[in-house]
Amino acid sequence: MLRKMFVIFGASDILWMVFAVSQASQIDIFPSESEIFAQIGDSVSLTCSATGCESPSFSWRTQMDSPLNGKVRNEGPTSTLLMDPVSFGNEHQYLCTVICGATKLEKAIRVEIYSFSKDPEIHLSSPPEVGKPVTVTCSVPDVYPFERLEIELWKGNRSMKTQEFLEPSEKKAQETKSLEVTFSPTDEDIGKALVCQATLHIYDDDSPPKVRKTTKELEVYISPKDTAVSVNPSTRLQEGDSVTMTCTSAGLPAPRILWSKKLDNGNLQLLSENATLTLISMRAEDSGIYVCEGNNPVGKDRKEVKLIVQEKNFTVEILPGPQIAAQIGDSVVLTCDVKDCESPSFFWRTLIDSPLNGKVRSEGSKSTLTLSPVSFENEHFYLCTAMCAQKKLEKRIQVKPYSFPSDPEIEMSGPLVSGNPVTVSCKVPNVYPFDRLEIELFKGESIMMNKIFSKDVSKKAPETKSLEMTFIPTTEDTGHVLVCLARLPTDEMEFEPKQRQSTQTLYVNVAPRDTSILVSPSSILEEGSSVNMTCSSDGLPAPQILWSRQLSNGDLQPLSENATLTFMSTKMEDSGIYVCEGINQAGISRKEVKLIIQVAPKDIQLTAFPSESVKEGDTVIISCTCGNVPPTLIILKKKAETGDTVLKSTDGAYTIHRAQLEDAGVYQCESKNEVGSQRRSLTLDVKGRESNKDYFSPELLVLYCASSLIIPAIGMIIYFARKANMTGSYSLVEAQKV
Repeated sequence: MLRKMFVIFGASDILWMVFAVSQASQIDIFPSESEIFAQIGDSVSLTCSATGCESPSFSWRTQMDSPLNGKVRNEGPTSTLLMDPVSFGNEHQYLCTVICGATKLEKAIRVEIYSFSKDPEIHLSSPPEVGKPVTVTCSVPDVYPFERLEIELWKGNRSMKTQEFLEPSEKKAQETKSLEVTFSPTDEDIGKALVCQATLHIYDDDSPPKVRKTTKELEVYISPKDTAVSVNPSTRLQEGDSVTMTCTSAGLPAPRILWSKKLDNGNLQLLSENATLTLISMRAEDSGIYVCEGNNPVGKDRKEVKLIVQEKNFTVEILPGPQIAAQIGDSVVLTCDVKDCESPSFFWRTLIDSPLNGKVRSEGSKSTLTLSPVSFENEHFYLCTAMCAQKKLEKRIQVKPYSFPSDPEIEMSGPLVSGNPVTVSCKVPNVYPFDRLEIELFKGESIMMNKIFSKDVSKKAPETKSLEMTFIPTTEDTGHVLVCLARLPTDEMEFEPKQRQSTQTLYVNVAPRDTSILVSPSSILEEGSSVNMTCSSDGLPAPQILWSRQLSNGDLQPLSENATLTFMSTKMEDSGIYVCEGINQAGISRKEVKLIIQVAPKDIQLTAFPSESVKEGDTVIISCTCGNVPPTLIILKKKAETGDTVLKSTDGAYTIHRAQLEDAGVYQCESKNEVGSQRRSLTLDVKGRESNKDYFSPELLVLYCASSLIIPAIGMIIYFARKANMTGSYSLVEAQKV
């Protein structure tokens, strides 16, 4: 028996009716739940299966008849709807309909969308320092729907803050939501962990929500303090003595120790990064203030100690002077010369006791240190210690390696085109130290730009430095010379070369322009004629000419690379748009010409709608069409013995409203253009109606409707007039109440 089945889904308030023949047929959807949750970007497959039916027919739709946004695959008793990847367009109630003979079954499943693919992110506004406020931000990226999101931040086993985002979404999109907490770390926070837990409550039943968490160990810092220095044997020394200074500083993490010497100008000269600084064979120049600094990521603390070294009487001179600049890869000889001592002994070292990276030779009152080849390891203060009897004296020389081996290189970002910006790059390869480098760029005698490079203490290697400038060349720049001049100032040191330069002559290109096409004899031709199309374009260098034809999809079909394109015997299909391009390395200029090949009219069709035989009063449309391309001139006429009548037609169509007997006759269509013409004729037959009993005049209908309205209106006017006469007055309001 036929029976009715009603199914109502509460959340969506959807009602539909399913008719079934018997209980033998059954439909199932996998997953079997009435509602599933799908992550955006994942793949979800809905499978609809029918049992009790040999050849079922499947169809899928959404409850609101929106697009499925998925692919359907039917195979035997099953049908699969694949959504890959899942997007906002898949958030629907999906229905699978199965038809088995006269039986129709439907089953629905709702797909809810969510996004919760990434773990929370924990960010600190600054390194956490004891006693100083810091803000912790816990962010959950790309979440949807965020009104079901809950974020909780823990420090150790204590919850710091919980936040829910209950406000409804104004738009359907993934968003990043965050929670912020500001607190001041203490010593007890050392070693604790920050935990950001994000919970997305996407299920309405008792199923557990989706949870993601991120853990970050809390590294609490303590700024350096209580910095102290111990000196052994004393802060007052004689030349030749040694001294050891040990520095300590408290903090978390443990401070890094730096030893420096304060120069006369107040600057600090770095000596060592060890906690202990040992200076051996000291001399009077080593007297001064030594600074110990303890630093870590959140601060620093300093302690100073003053050393006094007393002089000895004999003299030592070091050559070639207090400073020397040495080209990397060259050889340098340092000479230590003692005066007023008969048999001196010599000792060479660096100020921080690094390896000498050189060979020492001593003879008589002189000692030499040869550095070959010079490298970055030779960038030191070298000290020559001379002993005379029980007295000791030292002299130092600073070796500063440099690298300036080749001329600058000039490069362009592209070809020089008049009016187009171009970037000039002037590169100085393998230069050191680049903080002394100055680059200037000239065009002719005029300076375009200069650049002085700043110091970068973190790098100690030859580098390529460059200056870049963008300018707009003109044709007047052709023949001018670009000059890149690089200078490496030497202060008081003397070495060659002090400057290097490179030049490049400018040759400015001009992009193609003023492209024109000459068509001979004309761009409108009869089929079979010949035509020459000649293209010209100005530019520097002279542009190359390329002829193409524009296809119906807008693409260009190359035809020729000659300036003249010739058709010896044109055909109608040669009609179209032809494009000439002038091309050089500076650009492209384009010109189009439309070629029209005309043929005599043909394929004329003259028709009468609905028929060539109509009844009196019918509407008839006489239409004339021609298959020519391009369109031709169409003239409609009615033939008569007294003379032809030209009919006023629209797009070749003439309409006869309520045909009369006199509209019958011969109608002629003439299609013509500049090449020729063609005619077609038809005979229209208008028959009179046999009787008028079935004919209802529109005028009678209008008269009938008008009389049915006028008679009641006249009656109402007479009624209100009599009532007014009886009462002596008339009120339209009171009259309506009666």
